[in-house]
Amino acid sequence: MTEETLATEATEASPSNLAESTQAPKTYTQKEVDDMMARTKTAITKKVASRYEDLGDPEHIRQVLDQHAKREQDLALKRGEFEKVLQEKLSQRDTEIQKRDRIIEEFKLNTPLLDAAARHRAVNPDQVKALIRNNVRLGQDGEVEVLDTEGKVRYDDSGRLLSVDSFVQSWLQSNPHFVQATPSTTSSRSNVSGSSDKLDVTKLDMSNPEHRKLYAEFRKTSGIVK
Repeated sequence: MTEETLATEATEASPSNLAESTQAPKTYTQKEVDDMMARTKTAITKKVASRYEDLGDPEHIRQVLDQHAKREQDLALKRGEFEKVLQEKLSQRDTEIQKRDRIIEEFKLNTPLLDAAARHRAVNPDQVKALIRNNVRLGQDGEVEVLDTEGKVRYDDSGRLLSVDSFVQSWLQSNPHFVQATPSTTSSRSNVSGSSDKLDVTKLDMSNPEHRKLYAEFRKTSGIVK
């Protein structure tokens, strides 16, 4: 081996060349890493926040949104309470309407049917009323309407609504087995003034004690109550 070759090999194997070829990668301390992350976060925050600068301080915006959400929640609770109260009021109103309708039906439908059956000597006025009750109703104007088998409103020969009394009388004539065998001796009675005209119970005012007394006496003399 020549001296030139030995010199070249010695140069390539020198300590400086060996250090360069085996140099370790650069390492960072935790503080350096934290500083780099902080700088990156700051840069990103500024970049994003710059788009919303016109809206004001982000913390203020967050407070406004929180207040709005709370206000909406309070309003929802109030709406729920209002709806509950409204439902209770509607229920009470429906109850009052039903009660009123029952009272009206009693004095404009049930009572006239029962009294007409008694006046026309029905054996059992309550039974007759139950049999024909579905044939009468209150019209939209509050007038009593008598219906035929097809559900159509019936009229008399004068073109007026057929009265309950005429309907009951006609029905009993068509069903004589519901009529007493002997005529009643109380087919007519005197009213308070002493007149011999038949009592029209549909015109009685049940809030008047005298009328209630008159009605009770009429039911007794007509055979409705024993």
